[in-house]
Amino acid sequence: MFQTSTVVETQAAISVRGLRREVSDSVGTLVILDGIDFDIEAGQTVAIVGASGSGKSTLLGILAGLDSPTAGSVRYAGRDILADDEDGRARWRAANLGFVFQSFQLLPHLTALENVMLPLELAGAPDARARGRAALEAVGLGARLTHRPATLSGGEQQRVALARAFVAEPRVLLADEPTGSLDAQTGEQIVQLMFDLVARHGTTVVLVTHDRALAGRCGRVLTMQAGRLSEG
Repeated sequence: MFQTSTVVETQAAISVRGLRREVSDSVGTLVILDGIDFDIEAGQTVAIVGASGSGKSTLLGILAGLDSPTAGSVRYAGRDILADDEDGRARWRAANLGFVFQSFQLLPHLTALENVMLPLELAGAPDARARGRAALEAVGLGARLTHRPATLSGGEQQRVALARAFVAEPRVLLADEPTGSLDAQTGEQIVQLMFDLVARHGTTVVLVTHDRALAGRCGRVLTMQAGRLSEG
Protein backbone atom coordinates (compact mmCIF):
# COMPACT_ATOMS: atom_id res chain seq x y z
CA MET A 1 0.00 0.00 0.00
CA PHE A 2 1.41 3.34 -1.07
CA GLN A 3 1.25 6.50 1.00
CA THR A 4 0.92 9.89 -0.64
CA SER A 5 3.06 12.56 0.96
CA THR A 6 1.54 15.96 1.46
CA VAL A 7 3.63 19.00 0.61
CA VAL A 8 2.82 21.95 2.85
CA GLU A 9 3.59 25.34 1.29
CA THR A 10 4.85 27.89 3.74
CA GLN A 11 3.72 31.46 3.32
CA ALA A 12 6.33 34.19 3.30
CA ALA A 13 6.23 36.64 6.19
CA ILE A 14 6.60 39.47 3.66
CA SER A 15 5.91 39.17 -0.06
CA VAL A 16 6.39 42.10 -2.43
CA ARG A 17 5.35 41.98 -6.06
CA GLY A 18 5.67 44.51 -8.87
CA LEU A 19 6.32 47.45 -6.58
CA ARG A 20 6.70 50.69 -8.48
CA ARG A 21 6.83 54.27 -7.25
CA GLU A 22 6.81 57.26 -9.58
CA VAL A 23 6.76 60.98 -8.90
CA SER A 24 5.75 63.40 -11.65
CA ASP A 25 6.29 67.14 -11.92
CA SER A 26 6.54 69.74 -14.67
CA VAL A 27 9.92 68.37 -15.77
CA GLY A 28 8.78 64.76 -16.18
CA THR A 29 8.43 61.50 -14.28
CA LEU A 30 10.99 60.21 -11.80
CA VAL A 31 10.95 56.45 -11.17
CA ILE A 32 11.99 55.82 -7.55
CA LEU A 33 11.12 52.11 -7.38
CA ASP A 34 11.19 50.13 -10.62
CA GLY A 35 9.42 46.78 -10.33
CA ILE A 36 10.53 45.41 -6.95
CA ASP A 37 9.91 41.71 -6.18
CA PHE A 38 11.10 39.78 -3.12
CA ASP A 39 10.02 37.42 -0.34
CA ILE A 40 11.21 37.40 3.27
CA GLU A 41 10.67 34.37 5.49
CA ALA A 42 9.54 34.56 9.10
CA GLY A 43 12.44 35.17 11.46
CA GLN A 44 14.85 36.42 8.79
CA THR A 45 17.03 39.47 9.36
CA VAL A 46 17.42 41.43 6.13
CA ALA A 47 19.49 44.54 5.41
CA ILE A 48 18.78 46.82 2.47
CA VAL A 49 21.86 48.82 1.47
CA GLY A 50 22.46 51.41 -1.22
CA ALA A 51 23.51 54.96 -1.90
CA SER A 52 21.46 57.95 -0.77
CA GLY A 53 18.60 58.52 -3.19
CA SER A 54 18.52 54.91 -4.37
CA GLY A 55 14.97 54.41 -3.06
CA LYS A 56 15.57 52.26 0.01
CA SER A 57 13.84 54.57 2.52
CA THR A 58 10.90 54.93 0.13
CA LEU A 59 10.67 51.15 -0.01
CA LEU A 60 10.71 50.91 3.79
CA GLY A 61 7.93 53.49 4.07
CA ILE A 62 5.77 51.49 1.67
CA LEU A 63 6.51 48.27 3.57
CA ALA A 64 5.19 50.03 6.68
CA GLY A 65 2.07 51.21 4.89
CA LEU A 66 3.10 54.81 5.52
CA ASP A 67 3.32 55.53 1.80
CA SER A 68 1.54 54.13 -1.25
CA PRO A 69 3.18 52.84 -4.44
CA THR A 70 2.16 53.67 -7.99
CA ALA A 71 1.66 49.94 -8.55
CA GLY A 72 2.29 46.62 -6.85
CA SER A 73 1.42 44.75 -3.68
CA VAL A 74 2.86 44.22 -0.19
CA ARG A 75 1.59 41.15 1.62
CA TYR A 76 2.24 40.11 5.20
CA ALA A 77 1.40 36.43 5.70
CA GLY A 78 -0.86 36.71 2.66
CA ARG A 79 -2.63 39.94 3.62
CA ASP A 80 -2.24 42.83 1.18
CA ILE A 81 -1.91 45.81 3.50
CA LEU A 82 -2.07 48.26 0.59
CA ALA A 83 -5.66 47.17 0.00
CA ASP A 84 -6.61 48.61 3.42
CA ASP A 85 -7.62 52.22 3.93
CA GLU A 86 -5.45 54.47 6.10
CA ASP A 87 -7.26 53.57 9.32
CA GLY A 88 -7.00 49.88 8.51
CA ARG A 89 -3.28 50.17 7.94
CA ALA A 90 -2.84 52.03 11.22
CA ARG A 91 -4.68 49.29 13.11
CA TRP A 92 -2.61 46.63 11.39
CA ARG A 93 0.65 48.44 12.23
CA ALA A 94 -0.32 48.75 15.88
CA ALA A 95 -0.89 45.00 16.13
CA ASN A 96 1.94 43.66 13.96
CA LEU A 97 4.72 46.14 13.26
CA GLY A 98 7.52 47.88 15.14
CA PHE A 99 9.43 50.78 13.59
CA VAL A 100 12.78 52.29 14.61
CA PHE A 101 13.74 55.65 13.11
CA GLN A 102 17.18 57.23 12.72
CA SER A 103 15.93 60.39 14.46
CA PHE A 104 14.26 58.40 17.29
CA GLN A 105 10.83 60.11 16.79
CA LEU A 106 10.10 60.33 20.50
CA LEU A 107 7.43 62.77 21.66
CA PRO A 108 9.32 65.47 23.61
CA HIS A 109 6.54 66.24 26.09
CA LEU A 110 6.20 62.61 27.19
CA THR A 111 8.47 60.72 29.58
CA ALA A 112 10.40 57.65 28.46
CA LEU A 113 7.72 55.43 30.00
CA GLU A 114 4.88 57.38 28.39
CA ASN A 115 6.57 57.17 24.98
CA VAL A 116 6.89 53.40 25.30
CA MET A 117 3.34 53.01 26.60
CA LEU A 118 1.85 55.00 23.74
CA PRO A 119 1.38 52.20 21.15
CA LEU A 120 -0.18 49.97 23.81
CA GLU A 121 -2.54 52.73 24.93
CA LEU A 122 -3.58 53.39 21.34
CA ALA A 123 -4.36 49.68 21.02
CA GLY A 124 -6.38 49.76 24.26
CA ALA A 125 -4.10 47.42 26.20
CA PRO A 126 -5.09 47.43 29.90
CA ASP A 127 -1.55 46.67 31.16
CA ALA A 128 0.30 49.36 29.19
CA ARG A 129 2.17 50.79 32.18
CA ALA A 130 3.48 47.44 33.44
CA ARG A 131 4.53 46.33 29.95
CA GLY A 132 6.14 49.69 29.22
CA ARG A 133 8.15 49.51 32.43
CA ALA A 134 9.27 45.96 31.64
CA ALA A 135 10.32 46.98 28.11
CA LEU A 136 12.44 49.85 29.44
CA GLU A 137 14.02 47.60 32.04
CA ALA A 138 14.87 45.14 29.25
CA VAL A 139 16.91 47.84 27.46
CA GLY A 140 18.62 48.97 30.67
CA LEU A 141 16.57 52.11 31.32
CA GLY A 142 14.64 51.09 34.41
CA ALA A 143 16.06 54.14 36.20
CA ARG A 144 15.02 56.56 33.44
CA LEU A 145 11.26 55.99 33.39
CA THR A 146 10.30 59.57 34.19
CA HIS A 147 12.96 61.30 32.07
CA ARG A 148 11.88 63.22 28.98
CA PRO A 149 13.85 62.84 25.71
CA ALA A 150 15.70 66.16 26.11
CA THR A 151 17.36 64.85 29.28
CA LEU A 152 18.50 61.59 27.66
CA SER A 153 21.60 60.95 25.54
CA GLY A 154 21.26 59.87 21.91
CA GLY A 155 21.95 56.28 22.84
CA GLU A 156 19.39 56.37 25.62
CA GLN A 157 16.81 57.86 23.27
CA GLN A 158 17.39 55.05 20.77
CA ARG A 159 17.00 52.53 23.60
CA VAL A 160 13.62 54.11 24.38
CA ALA A 161 12.77 53.85 20.68
CA LEU A 162 13.71 50.15 20.69
CA ALA A 163 11.61 49.54 23.80
CA ARG A 164 8.67 51.25 22.10
CA ALA A 165 9.17 49.18 18.95
CA PHE A 166 9.25 45.87 20.84
CA VAL A 167 6.74 46.55 23.62
CA ALA A 168 3.81 45.11 21.66
CA GLU A 169 5.95 42.10 20.60
CA PRO A 170 5.54 42.78 16.86
CA ARG A 171 5.95 40.10 14.24
CA VAL A 172 8.01 42.43 12.07
CA LEU A 173 10.52 45.18 12.88
CA LEU A 174 11.40 47.84 10.29
CA ALA A 175 14.42 50.04 11.03
CA ASP A 176 15.57 53.09 9.07
CA GLU A 177 19.29 53.80 9.72
CA PRO A 178 18.93 52.81 13.41
CA THR A 179 22.52 53.83 14.23
CA GLY A 180 22.83 56.76 11.82
CA SER A 181 22.62 59.44 14.53
CA LEU A 182 24.97 57.72 16.97
CA ASP A 183 28.73 57.53 17.47
CA ALA A 184 30.42 54.24 16.61
CA GLN A 185 30.64 52.87 20.16
CA THR A 186 27.04 53.74 21.05
CA GLY A 187 25.87 52.47 17.68
CA GLU A 188 27.49 49.09 18.31
CA GLN A 189 25.78 48.87 21.71
CA ILE A 190 22.41 49.64 20.11
CA VAL A 191 22.98 47.07 17.35
CA GLN A 192 23.81 44.37 19.92
CA LEU A 193 20.75 45.29 21.97
CA MET A 194 18.52 45.22 18.90
CA PHE A 195 19.72 41.79 17.80
CA ASP A 196 19.38 40.47 21.36
CA LEU A 197 15.74 41.61 21.36
CA VAL A 198 15.19 40.14 17.90
CA ALA A 199 16.54 36.77 19.03
CA ARG A 200 14.42 36.86 22.17
CA HIS A 201 11.19 37.60 20.30
CA GLY A 202 11.84 35.74 17.02
CA THR A 203 11.06 38.92 15.10
CA THR A 204 11.41 39.29 11.33
CA VAL A 205 13.65 42.30 10.62
CA VAL A 206 14.08 44.57 7.60
CA LEU A 207 16.53 47.41 8.11
CA VAL A 208 17.87 50.13 5.83
CA THR A 209 21.49 51.14 6.39
CA HIS A 210 24.59 52.66 4.81
CA ASP A 211 26.68 50.69 7.30
CA ARG A 212 28.08 47.53 5.70
CA ALA A 213 29.21 46.23 9.10
CA LEU A 214 25.64 46.46 10.39
CA ALA A 215 24.34 44.86 7.19
CA GLY A 216 26.81 42.02 7.73
CA ARG A 217 25.12 41.21 11.04
CA CYS A 218 21.96 40.31 9.12
CA GLY A 219 21.29 36.93 7.58
CA ARG A 220 20.59 38.42 4.15
CA VAL A 221 21.64 41.57 2.30
CA LEU A 222 19.73 43.24 -0.55
CA THR A 223 21.22 46.10 -2.57
CA MET A 224 19.14 48.96 -3.93
CA GLN A 225 20.48 50.70 -7.02
CA ALA A 226 18.55 53.07 -9.30
CA GLY A 227 15.23 51.82 -7.96
CA ARG A 228 16.01 48.13 -8.47
CA LEU A 229 16.76 45.50 -5.84
CA SER A 230 19.29 42.68 -6.08
CA GLU A 231 20.75 40.06 -3.75
CA GLY A 232 24.07 40.78 -2.07
